Amino acid sequence: MFEEIDVQGAIRKSIQTEKNAMNFYELGAKQMKDRDAVRVFETLAREEREHAGHFFRIYKGGDISDFDEFMDAPPDHESSWMAAIAKAITSDFTEQKAMELAMEKEQNLEQALRETAAQMTDPEVRSIFELNATETHNHYEMIESEYARIMTMVHESDMDIYVRE
Repeated sequence: MFEEIDVQGAIRKSIQTEKNAMNFYELGAKQMKDRDAVRVFETLAREEREHAGHFFRIYKGGDISDFDEFMDAPPDHESSWMAAIAKAITSDFTEQKAMELAMEKEQNLEQALRETAAQMTDPEVRSIFELNATETHNHYEMIESEYARIMTMVHESDMDIYVRE
């Protein structure tokens, strides 16, 4: 027998996770020197805010009265997202390390979103979790592409040039 999931609790947790991810990317962008890497992290921060908005629209809890006020509040430094970037900043911070950390966080988040979506019986709620999982996967791919550029790897758009029969 499956344990019934607290739908509103899962949505509330997802709003907070997306905010934590947004704060992660904002802080990471401030530490970077490579302009293209900064732009990627700034884009990701904006998109995480949009993801939180998707969840907020279906949230029925009364503890978040104003979305913008909630999202603009100081970061939760105890969150796994913020703890991870803070640790990276206090060690030898590089764009490479930030990208590796971001890819790991995005993969874990995508998996959690897909698992939660599978437990949702309400089609609207399930579709929001699935949408965010897909967008999270897209984030991973964006970061992976930027990581390849930073590491001077062959970019996927140039792969055909290097493939030999």
